[in-house]
Amino acid sequence: MTTSSAPATVTARERVTRLAADHLTALQRGYLADQSHAVASLARLRRGAGRQAGQLPDLWALIDTGPLHHTPTGARPLTEQELARAEDALHVALTLYALHQQSRRTGMYQADRPDRRRGLGAAVRRMMKPGEIDTPVHKRLVRAGTAADLATCAQRLRDIVVLLRREDIELDHALLAGQLYTWQRPGGADTVRREWGRSFHAWHDKPASPYPAADRDSADTPHTADTTDTDKDAS
Repeated sequence: MTTSSAPATVTARERVTRLAADHLTALQRGYLADQSHAVASLARLRRGAGRQAGQLPDLWALIDTGPLHHTPTGARPLTEQELARAEDALHVALTLYALHQQSRRTGMYQADRPDRRRGLGAAVRRMMKPGEIDTPVHKRLVRAGTAADLATCAQRLRDIVVLLRREDIELDHALLAGQLYTWQRPGGADTVRREWGRSFHAWHDKPASPYPAADRDSADTPHTADTTDTDKDAS
């Protein structure tokens, strides 16, 4: 006799992460191709970085949460509270991406993989010299992790993203969106702090890069230094 296994449950966090990845992929592709609608969208989204979703109603149309109202196979309908958490998480992640991508000619959104860590902890670790812990930089990660609420966390993440942008260090903003969804659940902040800590040490465990800090990862991804805003980012 054969038995059929039940379909895997699609969690709310997974749905948030996937939707964020869809938005980020489209925005990044359009921005790097200098498509006017994508450039304008990122300029508008940047204004929301570090601010709560409800403060800028004109951004609602830029972050389509419609797919969250449809229930895919293997999932259940999201509650109103879950939808609110998802919307806030997407807002924070996408606005931070818009700030991160500004004036950069390579994609600052890169998916986290076992062989190419792009989680928040790993991104912070990459700002430090091999074999050293930069205390001020590390404290920024700790402060974000100990924020009392999502609004404060978003503001502290904004400060980190500004530094990542300066160093041309990529981040998995879709993963971050899922983590920020979890952050808002009871006990979720502890879960996310552990994930950020594991990400930080996962990068730390890798062999030291033979490249100077300014050229780190240049063997993997060519970067074009550009610390000034271009005309298309001026709005």
